Amino acid sequence: MRRLPALAAAGVLAAVHLLGAAVPASAAPPAGACQDPEPASERVQARPWPQQTLDPQRVWPRSRGAGVLVAVVDSGVDADHPQLRRPGKVRPGRDFYLAGALPGNFDCVSHGTGVAGIIAADPLPGIGFHGLAPDAEILPVRITDRDISDRGESLRINPDAVAAGIRYAADQGARVINLSLAGFADFPVIRAAVAHAVARDAVVVAAVGNSQQNTSAGLPSYPASYDGVLGVGAVDRAGARMNTSQVGPYVGIVAPGAEVLATTREDGHAQVDGTSFAAPFVAATAALVRSAWPRLSAAQVIQRLKATADPARGGLGSAAYGAGLVDPYRAVTDGLDPEKPAAMPVFVPPAPDLAGLEKAARTEETGTTAKWLTAAAIGALVLAGLAAAILARGNRRRWRPGRVASMPAEPRPEEPPEQVFLIPKR
Repeated sequence: MRRLPALAAAGVLAAVHLLGAAVPASAAPPAGACQDPEPASERVQARPWPQQTLDPQRVWPRSRGAGVLVAVVDSGVDADHPQLRRPGKVRPGRDFYLAGALPGNFDCVSHGTGVAGIIAADPLPGIGFHGLAPDAEILPVRITDRDISDRGESLRINPDAVAAGIRYAADQGARVINLSLAGFADFPVIRAAVAHAVARDAVVVAAVGNSQQNTSAGLPSYPASYDGVLGVGAVDRAGARMNTSQVGPYVGIVAPGAEVLATTREDGHAQVDGTSFAAPFVAATAALVRSAWPRLSAAQVIQRLKATADPARGGLGSAAYGAGLVDPYRAVTDGLDPEKPAAMPVFVPPAPDLAGLEKAARTEETGTTAKWLTAAAIGALVLAGLAAAILARGNRRRWRPGRVASMPAEPRPEEPPEQVFLIPKR
């Protein structure tokens, strides 16, 4: 298993984390686009633990994400993968990393392909992995071509490319935008692009980053901290926070991010880690909600995702777990009213009915008097009966005292038998 490097950003560049593997097929990258493409990966047949935990098949009878365009602002998406090559699933998109009018539907490192697969990969016979919203469309927006340098260092991405990609996604009508990238620096150009997407009613989902070393450090995280963005932290299969998942007020919700399975270039799967791969589980759930509840605004969708999240270890609203673990089934099926509750009308007690109260008092008084009279009459009859019985018996006996029955003779005490010795006396 290859572990994702820690997210970072500083100076004039923003950092992104990428991961993956595979080989080009019919929709191969343009000549010279990938200097050192990663090799293919093998297919994994087992059903991954996130798909078991979130169990999206339960919600598919109600929503599969149809009609929702999800932008993956990342390293591109390989449209050749068997679980992504269904016609219409992956649009051509655009490349903002290389100069020229290149599409974004190719990938050199599999990071964006993995993110897209978690969102919308089609189920295949004999393959346990699939996306949460298989009928959603993917808009690939390519902003980088590598995840780490030849020396294993995290690469930094031009913030202008990130901002241009976000604006492009919003202008193309993406209703959900997945940003599996994070950094420490607040770039005005990216902030403005995110604000543009939020104004266009896009649900913007961002990874919170993988730079946490301890739970007490307060690290910044952008774009997760921007207004209108839903920041996503990562948990493992036991529901515990992944030890590098950043902690802060920008954590709105958590999703599987440790040892999760993702699609790779052309074909195959790879096990990956990081908040980069937790974010697409939430983005896919947002697509399910937007498909089932098309009249909800982006802010209402985010509110719904938080309100239906499963309780997490940190408790509601914790800096490590946010609102809890995303729950696709509840997010779609719970009949929530997104509007604020209406104010209760002022209670005005009715004027007392004095005539009715007087009548009730008279009725109660009459009933009480009748009860006492009835009880007195019954008592008098009982006393009269007892007196008659006593007089009749006294007359029969001529008022002589009666005899007391003699006491029984005391029983004769039984003498205990003589002592029996088991051993004869000497």
